[in-house]
Amino acid sequence: MKDVASLTISEIEERLAAESVAQDFLDACQKDSRSGVQRAWRRFQRAKADRERVDALYAYEKEAQREGFAWIAGVDEAGRGPLAGPVVVAAVILPIGLYLPKINDSKKISANVREDLYERICEKALALHCAIVDAETIDRVNIYQATVNGMYEAILALYPVPQKVLIDAVELTKLPMPSLSIVKGDAKSASIAAASIIAKVTRDRLMAQYDTQYPAYGFAQNKGYGTAQHLAALRKYGACPLHRRSFEPVQEVLPPRR
Repeated sequence: MKDVASLTISEIEERLAAESVAQDFLDACQKDSRSGVQRAWRRFQRAKADRERVDALYAYEKEAQREGFAWIAGVDEAGRGPLAGPVVVAAVILPIGLYLPKINDSKKISANVREDLYERICEKALALHCAIVDAETIDRVNIYQATVNGMYEAILALYPVPQKVLIDAVELTKLPMPSLSIVKGDAKSASIAAASIIAKVTRDRLMAQYDTQYPAYGFAQNKGYGTAQHLAALRKYGACPLHRRSFEPVQEVLPPRR
């Protein structure tokens, strides 16, 4: 192997980007005094650590695979807590072991990272479906039941049909296939994390669109959550058609829908 000291930083970066990197090459990079080499080595170490973290997120999927299941779906929602807008549920089947850099619970990563992962998941997923349950339905059946209904819709729309389903916290007893409810599953399962990202980005984009229809409430910024600015607008202007009238802060300013 060519001595690291004789390589340019670009050549070193190219080697570090390879699928397999020899340990003695890494050791030599760590000892190299050039700042550019040190930066490249640290980037490699961070990427390696992230790959190991993401690989660990497939533990539930790999266990299901050992049970004989090939198509394992992850399911999660976004928007149970806001005062306005829909609840969005996503179901995703990923190739088991697919590396998605920085994937995590959608609440733990930045909007830019979510957007990047959204595109990667849409490109690489074996199957994906979003169910959007509007405010009127939420008021009619309650937010929990609206979420459950959305989960059934998203799962049953997948093709290939999942053979096992991993769900964030909610138990779905009427599915035609085995399922597992995992508390804080969006931080423990890559498939559920992917679903949380798809649901979150889809809902955020919808709320940005609604902001152009109802600009007084700041939906692009607050996403329908009960921020001080949103509550002030609610008191000043009353509720718009997107508001969940069964939620207490909305009830305070407007009679229930008849």
